[in-house]
Amino acid sequence: MDFSYISNLMPTLLEGAVTTTGLFLIVILCSLPLGFLITLMLRSKIAPLRWIANVYVYILRGTPLLLQLFFIYFGLPYLPVIGKYLVFESFTAAVIGFVINYAAYFAEIYRGGLIAIPKGQYEAAKVLGLNKFQTMTRIIVPQMVRVALPSITNESVTLVKDTSLLYAVAVPEILHYAKAAVISSANPTAFAVAAVIYLVMNTLLTLLFKKLEKKMEY
Repeated sequence: MDFSYISNLMPTLLEGAVTTTGLFLIVILCSLPLGFLITLMLRSKIAPLRWIANVYVYILRGTPLLLQLFFIYFGLPYLPVIGKYLVFESFTAAVIGFVINYAAYFAEIYRGGLIAIPKGQYEAAKVLGLNKFQTMTRIIVPQMVRVALPSITNESVTLVKDTSLLYAVAVPEILHYAKAAVISSANPTAFAVAAVIYLVMNTLLTLLFKKLEKKMEY
């Protein structure tokens, strides 16, 4: 193994890792609350809100993320009348695509977490004199998060791997730089190094969520 080659390669791949990490943080911070909002719409007593949320989840979970990225980056500018206002930079288009996609998945995870909570919890909160907001924030949401956390962890790990799709909208990330290095040097080592970087990132992320899960057990 040529360690000098790897040492020369690392700065470029780490630059891609910075892009990957930045996208991951933005998507997590935006899609988690958006997913919960969609969950509330799915459970709303207002029929149009439920219909909109169900269609949203159906479309975003039923079509490939790559296709959604293509549509946002390449397709939206061609829409009649409003297309000229929907021209985004490549990274911005990627953020929009990832956020709306993962929000749909998180919405279903939250919904499953809410279903797992016994109805007796709601009745107990009512007996204690808590209003709906207090019931949700003090009793229901904490339990829902504890139930949903393992699934959220899995989706977060998938998100790290899915960032490799950034190449589709011309955002240079880890895999982009690895592929460029392999093409220029005819040496596949860059792919192995990229795999190690992804593994390290996902290992750290998994350890973080495992620690959070243990804290929420008490």
